[in-house]
Amino acid sequence: METTETTSSASTPFPNIPPIIESDDREYRDTGVPSTVAIAGHPLHPLSVIFPIAFLAAALGSDFGYWLTRDFFWARASIWLIGLGLGGGLIAAAIGMSDFLRIERVRKRNAGWVHLILNVSILVLTLVNFLLRIGDADARILPWGLLISLVVGTLTSASGWFGAELSYRHKIGVVGAGSKRYP
Repeated sequence: METTETTSSASTPFPNIPPIIESDDREYRDTGVPSTVAIAGHPLHPLSVIFPIAFLAAALGSDFGYWLTRDFFWARASIWLIGLGLGGGLIAAAIGMSDFLRIERVRKRNAGWVHLILNVSILVLTLVNFLLRIGDADARILPWGLLISLVVGTLTSASGWFGAELSYRHKIGVVGAGSKRYP
């Protein structure tokens, strides 16, 4: 379904619900701001988050698998998935932090700050979850490991929403020649 502007020429076809979602007609009509970390114009941050998200979501699934079966396989899988998610998340965070620090438009939007805070929270909780399981992977899954994995999964979904706000609503990290500050 295509969204078209039906009200006045001074508003975007998106809702403006501060402080959660902000719309700016100038950004909507702007060509966008390219990412500061890109190869041939293709931003690397969206690419770099795919594996950490998949690993952490799979860790939640393997924690549930352990809860249901008490099979050590699921405990071992979880610790590997959490470790890989943490490592990949640190790489994605470094790339995302480059855009956050070098593109003023990101820092001027609530979505940029919420995305940053959620991702830092995810990394800290993932580190705690990983350290909790070192040495005794299966003994610490229930209840704390499973609970932390569930919180991380929820925060990851919320963070993804705000990351998409930055890309699609504020046109950050897209192909374009817009201003890093404001359109």
